[in-house]
Amino acid sequence: MMIKTTKILFVCLCLSGFVSVKSQAQRLVIIGLDGFSAEGFKTARHPNIDALVAEGVLSLTTRPVMPSITLPNWTSHLSGAGPEEHGIVNNEWKLDAHELQALEKDQEGYYPNVFKLLKEQVPGIRIGYFYNWGKLINSMNQKYFDEISFEKEFKYRANYSKAYDYLLKNRNHPTTLFLYSVHTDFAGHDHKWMSPQYITAIEEADAAIGDLLAKLKTAHLYADTHFMLITDHGGLPEGHGGVSMTEMQVPWAVTGPKINKLGLVDFANSNKNTALVIAGIYNLKNLPVTWSGVLPKNILKKNPKNLKMYLR
Repeated sequence: MMIKTTKILFVCLCLSGFVSVKSQAQRLVIIGLDGFSAEGFKTARHPNIDALVAEGVLSLTTRPVMPSITLPNWTSHLSGAGPEEHGIVNNEWKLDAHELQALEKDQEGYYPNVFKLLKEQVPGIRIGYFYNWGKLINSMNQKYFDEISFEKEFKYRANYSKAYDYLLKNRNHPTTLFLYSVHTDFAGHDHKWMSPQYITAIEEADAAIGDLLAKLKTAHLYADTHFMLITDHGGLPEGHGGVSMTEMQVPWAVTGPKINKLGLVDFANSNKNTALVIAGIYNLKNLPVTWSGVLPKNILKKNPKNLKMYLR
């Protein structure tokens, strides 16, 4: 009788929130920092990012797609393809006003991205898209998002707080959260890349990341979560869009339960590969035939057989 009563009490405490139980739901947090150069990574202090990626994979030689500007690259990250395939070749792209046609489109006319596949193949998944640069969402079909949060005036701290709330609310569902900030890029434009203000912007982002990770650990939502750290380009000196190595080398990292601990790697990598890694984490099938990204073969602890053709 005592055992049964104890079990009932424990269940009631869990439901009321007094006892935290580790969630077993599959979870991915994609942290995006715009304009984060490899040179900036090597110069700034970012202890929270360092601790996060220590158990996974870090590349400081990942190549953006060309042109090395924002919208084409974030689209490539999430769509497994380059501008020549998805058709987003500048920051002014709109669904009803663009020049280059995509090789493939969904019913609404958008190039098929990884969020579409997640919604179609992962039962019950929740997808959040949190951002602070208005044009970023233009290449995304918003019907695949369960929650969208746009923070005005290029601020980002409220979105980081909302990110925790979103992950906590959906702790028992498979969840993918895209959490993006443009403030690092603006620091480069306003004060020059590698200026003290630019380095400070990176370090402030690291502090916000650290606060989020600490809360996830307290809520027992950290250990079973995959994390990606991605960006779009570097800069030289106030701008970007060219082909200098400063613009064309960026940090890229992934960690989590399904990721091998490789540390710093130097294999060839592209922003186009991000969506393939996400597909591997969730074991997605039937990827778009026009995706040109690849899945670096040593990243996942066990490569899904259905993604064998995408392995490099």
